[in-house]
Amino acid sequence: MGEAEIAAASSSKGGLAKALQDLASRPAPLLSTFSPSSERGVEVERQPGIAGGADGTATVFRAEKRAGVRPFVALFLLFCTVQLDLLVLLAGPFLLPFRLFSAVLGLFLFLALIPLYQNSSFAHKLSRFLCKYALGYFPVAVHVEDIKAFDSNEAYVFGYEPHSVLPIGILSLSAHAGFMPLPKTKLLVSNSFFFLPFLRHIWTWLGCIPATSKHFRSYLAAGYSCIVVPGGGREVVYLEHDSNSEVAFLKSRKGFARIAIEMGRPIVPVFCFGQTSAYKWYLGKKKVFQNGQEVAPFFYWGRFGSCIPFRQPMHIVVGKPIFVNKNVQPTKDEVDEVHAQYVTALLELVEKHKDSVGYTDLQLRVI
Repeated sequence: MGEAEIAAASSSKGGLAKALQDLASRPAPLLSTFSPSSERGVEVERQPGIAGGADGTATVFRAEKRAGVRPFVALFLLFCTVQLDLLVLLAGPFLLPFRLFSAVLGLFLFLALIPLYQNSSFAHKLSRFLCKYALGYFPVAVHVEDIKAFDSNEAYVFGYEPHSVLPIGILSLSAHAGFMPLPKTKLLVSNSFFFLPFLRHIWTWLGCIPATSKHFRSYLAAGYSCIVVPGGGREVVYLEHDSNSEVAFLKSRKGFARIAIEMGRPIVPVFCFGQTSAYKWYLGKKKVFQNGQEVAPFFYWGRFGSCIPFRQPMHIVVGKPIFVNKNVQPTKDEVDEVHAQYVTALLELVEKHKDSVGYTDLQLRVI
Protein backbone atom coordinates (compact mmCIF):
# COMPACT_ATOMS: atom_id res chain seq x y z
CA MET A 1 0.00 0.00 0.00
CA GLY A 2 1.46 3.37 -1.02
CA GLU A 3 0.83 6.91 0.22
CA ALA A 4 -1.64 7.56 -2.57
CA GLU A 5 -3.82 4.79 -1.16
CA ILE A 6 -3.35 6.26 2.32
CA ALA A 7 -4.68 9.59 1.09
CA ALA A 8 -7.68 7.87 -0.47
CA ALA A 9 -8.33 5.79 2.63
CA SER A 10 -8.23 8.85 4.90
CA SER A 11 -11.55 10.01 3.48
CA SER A 12 -13.34 7.05 5.06
CA LYS A 13 -13.91 6.52 8.77
CA GLY A 14 -10.87 4.91 10.30
CA GLY A 15 -9.29 4.60 6.86
CA LEU A 16 -6.20 6.65 7.61
CA ALA A 17 -5.28 4.66 10.72
CA LYS A 18 -5.83 1.30 8.96
CA ALA A 19 -3.82 2.32 5.92
CA LEU A 20 -0.95 3.54 8.04
CA GLN A 21 -0.94 0.37 10.13
CA ASP A 22 -0.62 -1.69 6.94
CA LEU A 23 2.21 0.53 5.74
CA ALA A 24 3.98 0.28 9.10
CA SER A 25 4.38 -3.48 8.64
CA ARG A 26 6.89 -2.89 5.84
CA PRO A 27 10.49 -3.14 7.03
CA ALA A 28 12.67 -0.03 6.84
CA PRO A 29 16.29 -0.11 5.63
CA LEU A 30 18.84 -0.78 8.34
CA LEU A 31 20.85 2.15 9.67
CA SER A 32 24.09 0.52 8.56
CA THR A 33 22.94 0.66 4.93
CA PHE A 34 22.52 4.45 5.01
CA SER A 35 24.94 6.45 2.91
CA PRO A 36 24.31 10.04 1.83
CA SER A 37 24.16 10.13 -1.94
CA SER A 38 26.65 12.28 -3.84
CA GLU A 39 23.80 13.01 -6.23
CA ARG A 40 22.16 14.95 -3.38
CA GLY A 41 25.32 16.98 -2.78
CA VAL A 42 25.90 15.88 0.83
CA GLU A 43 29.36 15.72 2.38
CA VAL A 44 29.96 13.88 5.66
CA GLU A 45 32.63 14.54 8.28
CA ARG A 46 33.33 13.68 11.89
CA GLN A 47 33.96 16.52 14.37
CA PRO A 48 35.88 15.49 17.50
CA GLY A 49 35.37 17.12 20.84
CA ILE A 50 32.12 18.99 20.12
CA ALA A 51 29.45 16.76 21.33
CA GLY A 52 28.49 13.74 22.78
CA GLY A 53 28.58 10.66 20.66
CA ALA A 54 29.86 7.60 22.45
CA ASP A 55 33.29 8.29 20.95
CA GLY A 56 33.17 12.02 21.71
CA THR A 57 32.50 13.11 18.14
CA ALA A 58 29.61 14.58 16.19
CA THR A 59 28.67 13.66 12.63
CA VAL A 60 28.26 16.64 10.29
CA PHE A 61 26.36 16.49 7.02
CA ARG A 62 27.13 19.47 4.78
CA ALA A 63 25.18 20.47 1.71
CA GLU A 64 27.43 21.29 -1.23
CA LYS A 65 27.29 25.03 -1.95
CA ARG A 66 25.23 25.79 -5.06
CA ALA A 67 25.28 28.77 -7.39
CA GLY A 68 23.61 29.68 -10.67
CA VAL A 69 19.95 29.66 -11.62
CA ARG A 70 18.81 26.33 -10.17
CA PRO A 71 18.93 27.37 -6.49
CA PHE A 72 16.73 30.37 -7.29
CA VAL A 73 14.25 28.16 -9.12
CA ALA A 74 14.11 25.80 -6.13
CA LEU A 75 13.67 28.67 -3.67
CA PHE A 76 10.98 30.29 -5.79
CA LEU A 77 8.97 27.07 -5.91
CA LEU A 78 9.34 26.54 -2.17
CA PHE A 79 8.82 30.03 -0.79
CA CYS A 80 7.23 32.23 -3.45
CA THR A 81 4.26 30.14 -4.54
CA VAL A 82 2.04 31.74 -1.89
CA GLN A 83 2.78 35.20 -3.27
CA LEU A 84 2.12 33.95 -6.80
CA ASP A 85 -1.25 32.55 -5.78
CA LEU A 86 -2.23 35.78 -4.02
CA LEU A 87 -1.09 37.91 -6.95
CA VAL A 88 -3.24 35.96 -9.39
CA LEU A 89 -6.28 35.98 -7.10
CA LEU A 90 -6.05 39.66 -6.12
CA ALA A 91 -4.85 41.21 -9.37
CA GLY A 92 -6.62 38.81 -11.74
CA PRO A 93 -10.05 40.50 -11.61
CA PHE A 94 -8.49 43.80 -12.69
CA LEU A 95 -5.96 42.55 -15.24
CA LEU A 96 -7.72 39.61 -16.92
CA PRO A 97 -10.95 39.40 -18.90
CA PHE A 98 -13.79 37.94 -16.86
CA ARG A 99 -13.91 34.64 -18.76
CA LEU A 100 -10.16 34.13 -18.53
CA PHE A 101 -10.09 34.94 -14.82
CA SER A 102 -13.02 32.55 -14.24
CA ALA A 103 -11.08 29.83 -16.03
CA VAL A 104 -7.98 30.53 -13.91
CA LEU A 105 -10.06 30.48 -10.74
CA GLY A 106 -11.60 27.17 -11.76
CA LEU A 107 -8.13 25.75 -12.39
CA PHE A 108 -6.99 26.90 -8.95
CA LEU A 109 -9.98 25.23 -7.30
CA PHE A 110 -9.35 22.05 -9.25
CA LEU A 111 -5.67 21.95 -8.23
CA ALA A 112 -6.59 22.68 -4.60
CA LEU A 113 -8.98 19.73 -4.39
CA ILE A 114 -7.68 16.89 -6.56
CA PRO A 115 -6.01 13.92 -4.81
CA LEU A 116 -2.23 13.87 -5.03
CA TYR A 117 -0.12 10.90 -6.06
CA GLN A 118 3.02 11.17 -3.94
CA ASN A 119 5.01 8.19 -5.18
CA SER A 120 5.45 9.21 -8.81
CA SER A 121 8.98 9.43 -10.18
CA PHE A 122 8.34 13.10 -10.98
CA ALA A 123 7.42 13.84 -7.35
CA HIS A 124 10.60 12.17 -6.07
CA LYS A 125 12.85 13.88 -8.62
CA LEU A 126 11.34 17.29 -7.92
CA SER A 127 11.63 16.83 -4.15
CA ARG A 128 15.29 15.88 -4.39
CA PHE A 129 15.94 18.80 -6.74
CA LEU A 130 14.32 21.22 -4.30
CA CYS A 131 16.23 19.92 -1.28
CA LYS A 132 19.55 19.68 -3.11
CA TYR A 133 19.54 23.20 -4.53
CA ALA A 134 17.61 25.03 -1.80
CA LEU A 135 19.79 23.67 1.02
CA GLY A 136 22.94 24.15 -1.07
CA TYR A 137 22.06 27.79 -1.67
CA PHE A 138 22.69 28.89 1.94
CA PRO A 139 24.35 26.31 2.47
CA VAL A 140 23.08 24.14 5.32
CA ALA A 141 25.05 21.87 7.64
CA VAL A 142 23.43 19.33 9.97
CA HIS A 143 25.39 18.45 13.13
CA VAL A 144 24.20 15.20 14.70
CA GLU A 145 25.55 14.70 18.22
CA ASP A 146 25.27 10.92 18.26
CA ILE A 147 24.38 9.36 14.93
CA LYS A 148 24.52 5.87 16.46
CA ALA A 149 21.69 6.76 18.84
CA PHE A 150 19.23 6.70 15.93
CA ASP A 151 17.58 3.50 14.74
CA SER A 152 16.10 3.59 11.23
CA ASN A 153 13.35 1.23 12.42
CA GLU A 154 12.29 3.66 15.15
CA ALA A 155 10.04 6.70 14.81
CA TYR A 156 11.06 9.94 16.52
CA VAL A 157 9.44 13.25 17.36
CA PHE A 158 11.85 16.00 16.30
CA GLY A 159 11.16 19.26 18.14
CA TYR A 160 12.64 21.89 15.80
CA GLU A 161 13.30 25.47 16.91
CA PRO A 162 13.12 28.34 16.18
CA HIS A 163 10.31 29.10 13.74
CA SER A 164 11.83 32.45 12.66
CA VAL A 165 10.12 34.09 9.69
CA LEU A 166 9.99 30.69 8.00
CA PRO A 167 11.45 27.44 9.39
CA ILE A 168 13.60 26.93 6.31
CA GLY A 169 16.08 24.55 7.90
CA ILE A 170 13.37 21.99 8.61
CA LEU A 171 13.85 20.77 5.03
CA SER A 172 17.21 19.32 6.05
CA LEU A 173 15.38 16.68 8.12
CA SER A 174 13.30 15.50 5.19
CA ALA A 175 14.14 12.06 3.86
CA HIS A 176 14.63 13.66 0.42
CA ALA A 177 17.50 15.79 1.74
CA GLY A 178 19.67 12.75 2.48
CA PHE A 179 21.13 14.07 5.75
CA MET A 180 19.55 11.94 8.46
CA PRO A 181 19.59 8.12 8.31
CA LEU A 182 15.80 7.91 8.65
CA PRO A 183 13.97 6.72 5.53
CA LYS A 184 10.47 7.58 6.77
CA THR A 185 9.90 11.18 7.83
CA LYS A 186 7.03 13.66 7.75
CA LEU A 187 7.11 17.41 8.29
CA LEU A 188 4.14 18.90 10.13
CA VAL A 189 3.19 22.27 8.62
CA SER A 190 0.28 24.69 8.77
CA ASN A 191 -3.02 23.33 7.44
CA SER A 192 -3.44 26.42 5.24
CA PHE A 193 -0.67 25.21 2.91
CA PHE A 194 -2.87 22.34 1.79
CA PHE A 195 -5.55 24.62 0.36
CA LEU A 196 -3.23 26.56 -1.94
CA PRO A 197 -2.66 25.22 -5.47
CA PHE A 198 0.93 24.50 -6.49
CA LEU A 199 2.20 25.00 -2.93
CA ARG A 200 -0.02 22.13 -1.81
CA HIS A 201 1.53 19.87 -4.42
CA ILE A 202 5.13 20.84 -3.66
CA TRP A 203 4.92 20.50 0.11
CA THR A 204 2.98 17.23 -0.09
CA TRP A 205 5.60 15.75 -2.40
CA LEU A 206 8.28 16.86 0.04
CA GLY A 207 6.62 14.77 2.75
CA CYS A 208 4.63 17.43 4.57
CA ILE A 209 1.37 16.68 6.37
CA PRO A 210 -1.17 18.94 8.12
CA ALA A 211 -0.18 19.79 11.68
CA THR A 212 -3.13 18.07 13.34
CA SER A 213 -3.09 15.64 16.24
CA LYS A 214 -4.84 13.05 14.05
CA HIS A 215 -2.09 13.06 11.41
CA PHE A 216 0.62 13.33 14.06
CA ARG A 217 -0.53 10.22 15.92
CA SER A 218 -1.33 8.20 12.80
CA TYR A 219 2.03 8.68 11.12
CA LEU A 220 3.95 8.01 14.33
CA ALA A 221 1.97 4.78 14.68
CA ALA A 222 2.99 3.87 11.12
CA GLY A 223 6.67 4.26 11.94
CA TYR A 224 7.24 7.72 10.49
CA SER A 225 9.45 10.19 12.32
CA CYS A 226 7.60 13.49 12.60
CA ILE A 227 9.27 16.89 12.59
CA VAL A 228 7.30 19.59 14.38
CA VAL A 229 8.00 23.22 15.31
CA PRO A 230 6.46 23.37 18.81
CA GLY A 231 6.51 27.17 19.01
CA GLY A 232 4.88 27.49 15.59
CA GLY A 233 4.00 30.74 13.89
CA ARG A 234 3.29 32.34 17.29
CA GLU A 235 7.01 32.96 17.59
CA VAL A 236 6.85 35.50 14.76
CA VAL A 237 5.33 38.16 17.04
CA TYR A 238 8.37 37.82 19.34
CA LEU A 239 11.04 38.19 16.65
CA GLU A 240 13.88 40.52 17.52
CA HIS A 241 16.34 42.29 15.23
CA ASP A 242 19.10 41.55 17.72
CA SER A 243 21.18 38.86 16.02
CA ASN A 244 22.27 37.59 19.43
CA SER A 245 18.77 36.74 20.62
CA GLU A 246 16.36 33.97 19.68
CA VAL A 247 12.94 33.17 21.12
CA ALA A 248 11.23 29.80 21.55
CA PHE A 249 7.54 29.94 22.47
CA LEU A 250 7.45 26.71 24.43
CA LYS A 251 6.13 27.13 27.96
CA SER A 252 2.52 26.53 26.94
CA ARG A 253 3.24 24.23 23.99
CA LYS A 254 3.12 20.74 25.46
CA GLY A 255 0.92 18.89 22.99
CA PHE A 256 3.86 17.36 21.13
CA ALA A 257 5.23 15.97 24.41
CA ARG A 258 1.85 14.47 25.27
CA ILE A 259 1.57 12.75 21.88
CA ALA A 260 5.14 11.45 22.14
CA ILE A 261 4.28 9.82 25.48
CA GLU A 262 0.99 8.42 24.16
CA MET A 263 2.81 6.82 21.23
CA GLY A 264 5.97 5.90 23.17
CA ARG A 265 8.23 7.77 20.75
CA PRO A 266 11.52 9.49 21.71
CA ILE A 267 11.74 13.28 21.44
CA VAL A 268 14.77 14.83 19.73
CA PRO A 269 15.72 18.48 20.36
CA VAL A 270 16.79 20.37 17.23
CA PHE A 271 18.00 23.96 16.88
CA CYS A 272 18.88 25.96 13.77
CA PHE A 273 21.53 28.69 13.94
CA GLY A 274 21.39 31.41 11.28
CA GLN A 275 17.86 30.86 10.06
CA THR A 276 16.40 34.09 11.49
CA SER A 277 18.81 36.16 9.35
CA ALA A 278 17.53 34.62 6.11
CA TYR A 279 14.87 37.36 5.88
CA LYS A 280 14.43 40.95 6.98
CA TRP A 281 11.10 41.96 8.42
CA TYR A 282 8.87 44.65 9.85
CA LEU A 283 6.81 43.85 12.92
CA GLY A 284 4.16 46.39 13.90
CA LYS A 285 2.62 47.09 17.27
CA LYS A 286 1.17 44.03 18.95
CA LYS A 287 -2.47 43.80 19.92
CA VAL A 288 -3.48 41.43 22.70
CA PHE A 289 -7.00 39.99 22.73
CA GLN A 290 -8.92 38.83 25.79
CA ASN A 291 -8.04 35.20 25.12
CA GLY A 292 -4.35 36.09 25.27
CA GLN A 293 -3.82 35.79 21.50
CA GLU A 294 -1.31 38.32 20.15
CA VAL A 295 -1.37 39.67 16.60
CA ALA A 296 0.68 42.33 14.84
CA PRO A 297 1.20 43.63 11.28
CA PHE A 298 4.05 41.64 9.79
CA PHE A 299 5.93 41.93 6.52
CA TYR A 300 9.08 40.19 5.40
CA TRP A 301 11.38 40.29 2.39
CA GLY A 302 14.56 38.74 1.07
CA ARG A 303 16.93 39.45 -1.78
CA PHE A 304 15.97 42.44 -3.95
CA GLY A 305 12.83 42.85 -1.85
CA SER A 306 11.53 39.48 -3.05
CA CYS A 307 10.52 36.28 -1.27
CA ILE A 308 13.92 34.70 -2.08
CA PRO A 309 15.83 34.45 1.24
CA PHE A 310 19.27 35.91 1.73
CA ARG A 311 22.24 33.60 1.38
CA GLN A 312 22.77 32.93 5.08
CA PRO A 313 24.70 29.79 6.15
CA MET A 314 22.67 27.66 8.56
CA HIS A 315 23.76 25.11 11.13
CA ILE A 316 21.13 22.66 12.36
CA VAL A 317 22.19 20.81 15.51
CA VAL A 318 20.43 17.57 16.36
CA GLY A 319 20.60 16.41 19.96
CA LYS A 320 20.29 12.96 21.48
CA PRO A 321 16.87 11.28 21.69
CA ILE A 322 14.97 11.70 24.94
CA PHE A 323 13.32 8.35 25.60
CA VAL A 324 9.88 8.29 27.20
CA ASN A 325 7.71 5.67 28.86
CA LYS A 326 4.64 4.94 26.78
CA ASN A 327 1.34 5.82 28.41
CA VAL A 328 -1.81 6.20 26.32
CA GLN A 329 -3.30 8.42 29.02
CA PRO A 330 -0.39 10.41 30.46
CA THR A 331 -0.91 12.54 33.53
CA LYS A 332 -0.20 16.26 33.61
CA ASP A 333 2.88 15.61 35.74
CA GLU A 334 4.24 13.13 33.20
CA VAL A 335 3.72 15.58 30.34
CA ASP A 336 5.29 18.42 32.32
CA GLU A 337 8.32 16.27 33.15
CA VAL A 338 8.99 15.23 29.55
CA HIS A 339 8.36 18.76 28.30
CA ALA A 340 10.85 20.11 30.86
CA GLN A 341 13.44 17.55 29.74
CA TYR A 342 13.02 18.71 26.14
CA VAL A 343 13.35 22.42 27.03
CA THR A 344 16.45 21.74 29.15
CA ALA A 345 18.02 19.64 26.39
CA LEU A 346 17.28 22.36 23.81
CA LEU A 347 18.91 25.06 25.92
CA GLU A 348 21.93 22.84 26.55
CA LEU A 349 22.16 22.09 22.82
CA VAL A 350 22.40 25.81 22.02
CA GLU A 351 25.01 26.46 24.70
CA LYS A 352 27.09 23.46 23.66
CA HIS A 353 27.27 24.32 19.96
CA LYS A 354 27.01 28.09 19.64
CA ASP A 355 30.76 28.71 19.86
CA SER A 356 31.69 26.12 17.24
CA VAL A 357 29.19 27.47 14.67
CA GLY A 358 30.03 31.14 15.17
CA TYR A 359 27.21 32.37 17.43
CA THR A 360 29.14 32.82 20.67
CA ASP A 361 26.90 35.56 22.08
CA LEU A 362 23.56 33.98 21.14
CA GLN A 363 20.98 33.68 23.91
CA LEU A 364 17.87 31.55 23.57
CA ARG A 365 14.86 32.79 25.54
CA VAL A 366 12.09 30.35 26.32
CA ILE A 367 8.73 32.07 26.85
